[in-house]
Amino acid sequence: MGCMLTLTDVVAAHSDLSAEDTLWLGSLVDQWDVLADLSFSDLILWVPDVDDNVFWAAAQCRPTTGPTALEDDVVGEDVAYDPESLVVEAYLSRDICATSGNKLHAGIPVDVHAVPIIRGDRVIAVVEIHTNRMGVRAPGALEDAYLDTAQVLMAMLRVGQFPMVGDKTVPWETPRVGDGSLRLDSSGVVVFASPNAMSAFRRLGWAGDLLGDDLRALLAELAQNRREPVEHVAAPLLCSARVREEEIETRQGTMRLRVQPLLVDGLQSGWFVTCRDITDLRSRERELVTKDATIREIHHRVKNNLQTVAALLRLQARRTTSEEAAGALSDAQKRVAAIAVVHEILSQGFDASVRFDEVADRLMTMVRDVATTRTKVAMTRVGSFGHIPADVATNLSLVFTEVVQNALEHGLGDALGEVIVRAAQDDDKLTVDVENDGADLPPGFSLQESRSLGLSIVTTLVADLDGTFEMGPRPGGPGTRARVVVPLA
Repeated sequence: MGCMLTLTDVVAAHSDLSAEDTLWLGSLVDQWDVLADLSFSDLILWVPDVDDNVFWAAAQCRPTTGPTALEDDVVGEDVAYDPESLVVEAYLSRDICATSGNKLHAGIPVDVHAVPIIRGDRVIAVVEIHTNRMGVRAPGALEDAYLDTAQVLMAMLRVGQFPMVGDKTVPWETPRVGDGSLRLDSSGVVVFASPNAMSAFRRLGWAGDLLGDDLRALLAELAQNRREPVEHVAAPLLCSARVREEEIETRQGTMRLRVQPLLVDGLQSGWFVTCRDITDLRSRERELVTKDATIREIHHRVKNNLQTVAALLRLQARRTTSEEAAGALSDAQKRVAAIAVVHEILSQGFDASVRFDEVADRLMTMVRDVATTRTKVAMTRVGSFGHIPADVATNLSLVFTEVVQNALEHGLGDALGEVIVRAAQDDDKLTVDVENDGADLPPGFSLQESRSLGLSIVTTLVADLDGTFEMGPRPGGPGTRARVVVPLA
């Protein structure tokens, strides 16, 4: 049950927190992975019930830098009327509380801290921090830097200074602690750099040691080696009360930085910077953009070539003296033009599917404009074709053109009338009905015995799509109905 609940669900069901406090806690959950990774700990967010003797687990986070201390998800569980609970102690005392020694949890020694979150004059939540002591690595410069930073963030969390306002995280790009990290002093000088951070800066082309370097000066020097000129002035990366996230690009590579201000007793004490080498990610994105642009250009050229062929067929039809040959050339021209419409739509986007409503509307207009009938015919589309896979759209455009043309020329002829197109998708299946209120089908009509080239084309193409095609009387009135059913899965 717990894993399916969200923070908003738990707050709405049990707490009387304001919308503003709930939004703030949501922002915390979006960013608290940095605290989990720095402290090598699992985090649980407890919110008070309307009865503040009861607390509900509203969110949970596991570290990527160490083993978990909690095997099970606890979201949705509660702590009720337990004066021995560290959560209750932190809530009542308004101070950070901790266990006095390694407490066994499922046979694993676990240290627990509880941090009350004070906003205004009220404790709105408690963050419980569980550290698996069995899996804690031997202390070193990296571990000491992480834990010291975690202590600063815990103190900031208590007084509502963490998380800060600033640039939102981008889940697939925002760097995490393990990707690379720096600790800066209050003047912006690097006092700690993880091995991954050093490697990332080396890839950008920085030959220094990082330690003792001023990050502002370092980035300014790297900016001179950018792949392309920058047309805008970015906000300062090191802000005192705002989280900043920015990409640094040189000819050698690309890095994404996220800078978290660190406050001690409300005063600026430095910054914690996470960094991630995204050179390969950006290279793949450029390759994809290039491929997409190439595909679009191919569709555009195919469309132009098809339009040229259609124009040649139209010109030939006008010059021929045989009515039968002129009609055949005119039909061929419309079929080529129908395929060109699909490629024109495909050339305008990167999608693997086509919004077929636009295609259908343009084909209906085209068929009516070049139909042999001299009367005005009302043409209406009811419903939506939806998105059609690109590999289905070409055949479907030909089928649709032939069926609409058949309704105009053979159903209505020179008479006044109406053609209605009904389209709908259901269960990965497209159903298209083309109805006209003109002449009925001839007695004994059979698709299998029909000698019409257009109907033969429709039957063949629909069969290629594993669909069905049928023609019969129009329901509820005179005329005919052609029905095409095509699977889309």
